[in-house]
Amino acid sequence: MDDSYTKLDGILGGYDNVLVVNQQGDTLYYDVADLSILLKLGHRPEDFLGKNILSFYTNLEAENSTIMQVLKTGQEITDVEQRLITRTGSSYISKSSTYPIRDNGLIVGAVEFSTHYFDLDDIEHVDSFARHPLYRKNGTQYTIDDVIAMSPIMQDVLSALPRIAKSETNVLLYGKTGTGKNVIAQCIHNVSDRFAGPFLTLDCSTLTENRVERLLFGEGEHSGFFEKAASGTVFLDEVHTLPKEMQAKLLKVLEEKRIRRIDGIEPIMLDVRFISAINIEPEELIRTNRLREDFYYRLSIVQLNLPALADRKEDIEPFTKHFIHFYNSRMDMNVKAMDTSMLQQFLHYSWPGNIRELRNVIESAFHHVQGDMLGAKDIPLHFHERPVVPESTTVPTFHGNLRDTMEDMERALIAKEYTKANGALAETARNLGISKQSLKYKLDKYRLRS
Repeated sequence: MDDSYTKLDGILGGYDNVLVVNQQGDTLYYDVADLSILLKLGHRPEDFLGKNILSFYTNLEAENSTIMQVLKTGQEITDVEQRLITRTGSSYISKSSTYPIRDNGLIVGAVEFSTHYFDLDDIEHVDSFARHPLYRKNGTQYTIDDVIAMSPIMQDVLSALPRIAKSETNVLLYGKTGTGKNVIAQCIHNVSDRFAGPFLTLDCSTLTENRVERLLFGEGEHSGFFEKAASGTVFLDEVHTLPKEMQAKLLKVLEEKRIRRIDGIEPIMLDVRFISAINIEPEELIRTNRLREDFYYRLSIVQLNLPALADRKEDIEPFTKHFIHFYNSRMDMNVKAMDTSMLQQFLHYSWPGNIRELRNVIESAFHHVQGDMLGAKDIPLHFHERPVVPESTTVPTFHGNLRDTMEDMERALIAKEYTKANGALAETARNLGISKQSLKYKLDKYRLRS
């Protein structure tokens, strides 16, 4: 027995998982190194206990199971690689060594030491765990390759990111809730030369007035939020919700790039880049005295306006496909697509919650779908009850090419409202019923502003 234990102890360093079965092949003990992978493969730890090893896999029988062969012959089997396919259709490669367990010369069970890994054909089963593993070390999840930008308006935003990222300039992101401001902020950080430093997000709307200064600047011997972001990027989300007094103090930080801890004496120099975000038009925030004008101008040396999803309809189908793939992966399902009629409803829907709402609708549908296609019956009821973007029923008089005529009409209408509003973007966009970002795109498209 001592020799057996010494032998087993010597191989433990090369394997991650330990499985013990009785003489019938029923599981007595299972210790798996990575529970997240186990979940991905459609199992829970308790699913194994008391169950026969052959019941877990569709391609495993007594003749090709290392465990069952060891129980039958009493001979150890070492360093064997097998492809195992689970009942949910997931597969992986198992490299294992299996040994009999004897009691007074009788085989009473077996112990198997294994490591699971995935080859290129199976990599989709672990993409949610392996995606950008290096970048995750800096506190981010997204890079510029993750941005969906089929629409011209979003391609313009995407093309500007590398140039913006390479500078140290403060950036302000404006976009309605759910337009992806956090994703864009992470992309800027990961394209910048600061990518090796931390990316720290601060949701300013969650800060209480009596703790915000201590949190940001630190106190006594304790460093604050800004110091912890050294050599990296601070993302101030919903920065307009900060108290006005704190906006004034942050303005000074932005100008001087130094802070002083509460009760501190010596100033501390900051090596930090600031990216901020707001979800209300800055003109409205300034007018209603929620955002200091001088603070806004310091934050927005570069301002990126993220369009609403309704203004980037070319991206709706790619987003739909992306979220279908995402939830297939997370839920171990095999939904192929959304049916054409439902996709058309998506294209004409106003999406007040933007990308976040689209994601939530797809996630909800995954809890109802029965086959491999998402349809109207799977979509949440509240989606069907909301109005779609209204279609005009008036047929205009035109001559020649329809597209050119429609563009001429659009150009004339925008020019009229833009002139009437004396060039005020917010007022023009409001009168036209479109977002300010969309208006800017169309003004540039039709060359209506210098």
